[in-house]
Amino acid sequence: MDTGNDHATLGPAAQCCDTKYPIILVHGAGSREGKRQSSWGRIPAALKKAGAQVYTSDQDAWGTIEENAEAVKVCILAALSDAKKEKINAVALSKGGLEMRYLISKLGMADKIASLTTIATPHHGSKTMDYLFKEQDSLLKSAASFVDSLYKLQGDVNPNFYAVCQQLTTAHSERFNREVLDAPNVYYQSYASMMKRSNSDMLLFMQHAVVKMFDGASDGIVSVDSAKWGEFKGVITAKGIRGVSHSDLRDFRRVGPAGQNVANIYVSIVSDLKELGY
Repeated sequence: MDTGNDHATLGPAAQCCDTKYPIILVHGAGSREGKRQSSWGRIPAALKKAGAQVYTSDQDAWGTIEENAEAVKVCILAALSDAKKEKINAVALSKGGLEMRYLISKLGMADKIASLTTIATPHHGSKTMDYLFKEQDSLLKSAASFVDSLYKLQGDVNPNFYAVCQQLTTAHSERFNREVLDAPNVYYQSYASMMKRSNSDMLLFMQHAVVKMFDGASDGIVSVDSAKWGEFKGVITAKGIRGVSHSDLRDFRRVGPAGQNVANIYVSIVSDLKELGY
């Protein structure tokens, strides 16, 4: 399904994102929040222009869910202190959504979170990752050595690529979902995104082709089915034949499908949160 309205083409209206509670953007795996340049591209500025009070998390790119959740907790407490608010709305991309769920359920933060919006978060794991551990474990270990060394240089405190990949298997996700329970006073909603064909994003050409074989429709990394949690709001897409990729969702290129501003996806989501009273 599509979202009905084209999230990638909506333009911001003045104060449409002036939510009751501030927003924290929680990035996913492989991203780091730079001091000079945000890992979110134009998204924070677009939200601020539309009236939102915006903060960003600063956890490891390849930290485990548990370790990163502790780091995100510190960021949230600092944001609440700065904003002088009792709660915050979290908008989390990819693995950041799992870290937020753990933080809410296991780190005593349920009373600090008004809502959690997850975007392309692998809530139900990845059959592609299952295959890689079964058939390409040595390749994963070799990649882990390289990735951990690289991200250590870039500022990760404790990168653990191999453990993170294990946490994205379907078996681990099933255990996680049994043990990390939703808080009744937090509003949970989710979105997926989808590339319409493998060459929609050449950065994710091979990944999309492989994920399609094992997991079905995806944004090149996370399948549509795996992204569903809480109130599922639909698939983020765009006009034309390209769709919206996982890298588009963090505004990686600073240009979206067909030249559209991907930041407007987030403006639309946060505007909806305002309408819901959050």
